[in-house]
Order: sequence, then structure tokens, then C-alpha cells
Amino acid sequence: MTSTLQSAPPPRLFVIFAADASEAVIFRRGPSQWYHVIRWNTASDEFYPGAWLRGRIYPERCDLSPNGELLLYFVHQGRRLGTSYSDAYNAISRTPWLEALGLWPQGTTWGGGGRFTDNRNATLRCYPVEPHTRHLGLGLNISFGGLHSHLPGHVSTEEVVDGEWSGRDQAGRLVYVRDGTLMLRPASGPDICLADFNNCSPDPQPAPEWARRPLVTRVRPPGNPRRARGRSAKLHRRRPGKVR
Repeated sequence: MTSTLQSAPPPRLFVIFAADASEAVIFRRGPSQWYHVIRWNTASDEFYPGAWLRGRIYPERCDLSPNGELLLYFVHQGRRLGTSYSDAYNAISRTPWLEALGLWPQGTTWGGGGRFTDNRNATLRCYPVEPHTRHLGLGLNISFGGLHSHLPGHVSTEEVVDGEWSGRDQAGRLVYVRDGTLMLRPASGPDICLADFNNCSPDPQPAPEWARRPLVTRVRPPGNPRRARGRSAKLHRRRPGKVR
């Protein structure tokens, strides 16, 4: 008798490395409507689980700040259609959590995402828009390149023929993904499994206090309470196609 039960397919993994620190972020997709964000210290090969999100994250359009502290991500959540967030939005959070410090509604999956230019400056693939009133992005400087800007996305290096994703960490090590595992291919000897992400189930938890803390604190000027609203993320408006 043949069993009709089928095992769940392995999760999909995608990795983005920080430019100036031994840090990376791993996006794990699975089950299909869920994403899990994991911080990876590439010097110690320690992994720190973070947020779960029900919706769609576009990892290739996301980015990690050079120091590895902030995550720029692009999300589609159909259930937010008609809300002030819109069904598609760009946001910046402290990795590996998705508690938005700044959030910019987009309302379309055309374009989206962006790249950091330094630890507090980023360019988004969308037209200029004001930040969400609950996620002002204080301490961030945001530029806009339009939906069709030429900002590069993150891609696999395709160095491992049977790998689903591959890349080089900050030390030049070749790492790759296969069947829900993160593998290391050393210069000699057998490949090494750094982590197996198969046995994970959605378990959304609130972000810790440190991840919710704003980058800067709004201070009320003495004797002038009406001007104590603080400043939202600085907007640098650029024409589409003029982003480096």
C-alpha cells in the first residue's frame, strides 16, 4: 500500500552579507506563506533567530547596513490592502527583527527594496513618499530612485552547481544552500554543514525592547512644546535613473 503522505519540501534560504562587519542575514521561506529572519555571525558561525512574518519578503531587493545592524526589507502582505501601510511597503529595522523603525508605503510590487549607502543612509526603489506616521525613520536619511532605478539587487554567485544559492562571506569562504541547510565548502576536505534550518515552525514573537528602540530620541525643546514633534527621515528626492 502506497502512502499518500508527503514530507514537507525543504525551506528556501537566501543570504545577504554586511560589507564592513562579520555579519549576515538569512531569509528562510517555508511554509510558503511564512518567512523567518536569522542573524548569522560569520566569524563565530553562531545563528540568532528573529522575526517570523506571514506574507512575502523579496530577499533579492533587501539589504543589510555595512555594520550589519540594520535591515532594509520589502514586503507584500495582501491583508494590509486598504490600510495606511498599503499591501506593499519598504521598511528598515534592527536585524534579525522586523520591527519597523522607518516604513514607506509603496502599494505596488514593482520596484521596491533598496540599498544602504552607509550605516544610516539608504536609497529606495520607489518614488518619493512620506514615512508612515507610526514609523518615521528618525535618524535615517532616505533617498528615492524611482520604481525603475538601476540599484543592484543581491544574487547568487552560482559557484556551486547543485547549490540553490551560493556566495562568499567576509573571509572569502565559499558557502552555499542545499535542501534547507547552509553549507561550507573548504579549500580541501569534505563540505561542512554550518546549520540545518529544516526543523523550524512558524513561531512569531514580539520584538525585544532593544529592537523597538528608535535610532534617535525626539527631545522636546525647553519652553517650546509645540515644536516637539521631531523630524522624520530626511527625504532626498531624485529623478528615476539618477541613482548610483
